Amino acid sequence: MSITLTTWSLEQTSPSDLRPATPPEGDDLTIRRAEVPSAEFSRFLYTAVGGDIRWADRLSLTYKQWQEIVEKPGAEIWVAYDRGTPAGYVELDPQDDGVVEIVYFGLIPAFRGRRIGGHLLSYAVARAWDLADRWPEREATKRVWLHTCSLDGPHAMANYERRGFRLFDTKVEETEETETPGPWPGALV
Repeated sequence: MSITLTTWSLEQTSPSDLRPATPPEGDDLTIRRAEVPSAEFSRFLYTAVGGDIRWADRLSLTYKQWQEIVEKPGAEIWVAYDRGTPAGYVELDPQDDGVVEIVYFGLIPAFRGRRIGGHLLSYAVARAWDLADRWPEREATKRVWLHTCSLDGPHAMANYERRGFRLFDTKVEETEETETPGPWPGALV
């Protein structure tokens, strides 16, 4: 069956564009960088967060391809933990000319609706802006961008806009509807 897929591309062009969210109440949430490049951990986060919203573009990648992604100089994965359990993550991809793409961002379904997403996104965008502080060979960040689509969660676009992202492109296309892959093949979400 064919569906209409809308993809929106958004950007910030200055650190002052970021409008941080208020952190959720309580002190049980921490955000840490996954400093050891791990294809297994990256794939776990990808499938746990995106399994119910049809993230499938990386499922066919080999172990070596996953490892190359996480070992790319300047690439970072930031993980939100609720009392030690991964709740969601953000993957930053450094590109040429001071550009950083937020390639993946989201929460594991059980952690959605708890005000974690705005805080995690705010934290990650700040880390995109100061990426060159941790990677001195990198040019200072001049632009942070991302894309979201009509298959993402219902609050995704509003969260990006509230954090100060501005729309710069919209694409509409017909595509084949795929099954929800779940966090592993055949899983019910």
